[in-house]
Amino acid sequence: MSTPTRPHRFEPPGRATEVADGIFAYVQPDGSWWINNTGFLVGTHGVVSIDSCSTTDRTRAYLGAIARETGQPVRTLINTHHHGDHTFGNYLFPGATIVGHDRIRAAVREWGEPHSAPLFTDVDWGPVELAPPFLTFEDHVTVHVDELMCDVRYVGAPAHTDNDSVVWIAERRVLFSGDLLFNGGTPFVMQGSVAGALAALDRLTALEPETIVPGHGPVCGPEVIDAERGYLRFVQQTAAEGRAAGVSPLEAALGTDLGEYADLLDPERLVGNLHRAYAEDAGAAPGAAIDLGAASADMITFNGGRPLSCHA
Repeated sequence: MSTPTRPHRFEPPGRATEVADGIFAYVQPDGSWWINNTGFLVGTHGVVSIDSCSTTDRTRAYLGAIARETGQPVRTLINTHHHGDHTFGNYLFPGATIVGHDRIRAAVREWGEPHSAPLFTDVDWGPVELAPPFLTFEDHVTVHVDELMCDVRYVGAPAHTDNDSVVWIAERRVLFSGDLLFNGGTPFVMQGSVAGALAALDRLTALEPETIVPGHGPVCGPEVIDAERGYLRFVQQTAAEGRAAGVSPLEAALGTDLGEYADLLDPERLVGNLHRAYAEDAGAAPGAAIDLGAASADMITFNGGRPLSCHA
């Protein structure tokens, strides 16, 4: 299995990239654990940001990228889900209305303050203060940037988490997918659902996007949806075979040839995904509780007994 090269210290991207008129993607290499993408839309009187970053330094660098494109303030901050790489930087947007799905608010608080051990290598998080969304929605909400409509949609069921939303800008055919999509990284559904994620991908396909800003990895087109669908079906098949053979998710992962997925970043996620897939193969509902502690411990074992590498 090849091991992709990763940065070992934070070097902020040079600039945001304009993917459509007034719509920018802020892509953070290399897209591995806790190194997410964000984006923003520039209007006449303010900016709408899609997600924040994992650390204080990363979020300040992102704010600097926004300031290089416009002098307008960030008035709205949309969170695509509760994970800290998309929400820990929220507190650095003091003048913004923070928007997210109903479940994100409680999930941010339950997740708590950032910490690295025992799952990850040490990270300099900075003086993070939790700032969950305070404008929440059940199904969808429309955010207007001048006359441009941004449809913020809950995906309808557990997928990456139980509170995932996407931001769909139909007029420009631009989709901000959050962590429903990873481009070059291993998809991760341990806290959501394999079946639910596959259903969510069908909904994304139906939108017919032309430009996708994934939660991690380079800006891409709709081909990434098919690539992720293939991986999730591979996880389901591996789980079914593993359960039939009477082996644990960890044993199944250790005995699996990743094949075309061997070069994806963070391959240890396979173990967490299999814990979820095993539960669903046994009849558990999407998003049902599983032993996340055991699944995380098995990812460390798969990683040679070492904490997972995080260069955030």
